Amino acid sequence: MIESLRHIDRLLFHFINHDLANAVLDVLCPWLREKLTWIPLYLLIAYLLFKKYGHKILWLSLLTVVTILLSDQTSGLFKHLVHRLRPCNNPELADSIRHVVECGVGFSFVSAHAANHFALATFFSFLFMENKKWMAFLYLWASCIAFSQVYVGVHYPGDVLAGAIVGIMVGLITGNIAKRYVIPNT
Repeated sequence: MIESLRHIDRLLFHFINHDLANAVLDVLCPWLREKLTWIPLYLLIAYLLFKKYGHKILWLSLLTVVTILLSDQTSGLFKHLVHRLRPCNNPELADSIRHVVECGVGFSFVSAHAANHFALATFFSFLFMENKKWMAFLYLWASCIAFSQVYVGVHYPGDVLAGAIVGIMVGLITGNIAKRYVIPNT
């Protein structure tokens, strides 16, 4: 069973990293994974939260930081337990992988990028629950970042899928805390 999952994971990785390769994604995917790219979005979210929740923004900001810390640390825990090599560091894939960005160090499972962004998407979805389009955008945003991790060659699809699951679980916890204790009457 595990070997079948690994085989499917590698096939999907090859499809995304190699078969979907094109000049547009070669520029777009590295840009999507950069932290600085998303500063305008973070500022917009902060503005919308302040506009909607006023002084509660301080507590929501603290919960945002807690959300990122929990998802990041949880993904780090999995990386140290599983020790899965990144595809770009895997000698078995050396001849077939496209290196779009520097590989980096550390292990692959689970993707911290995916965990952190899905955690934020889930957490913020609790705060913008009445706006389904905004919620859909948040998950599309996280999905694009997760896809980019595979496209550039630093994670397998299973890494980002597991990262998404970890992130959603963390976001559900912190989002429920926000709904219950910070913004209970909204």
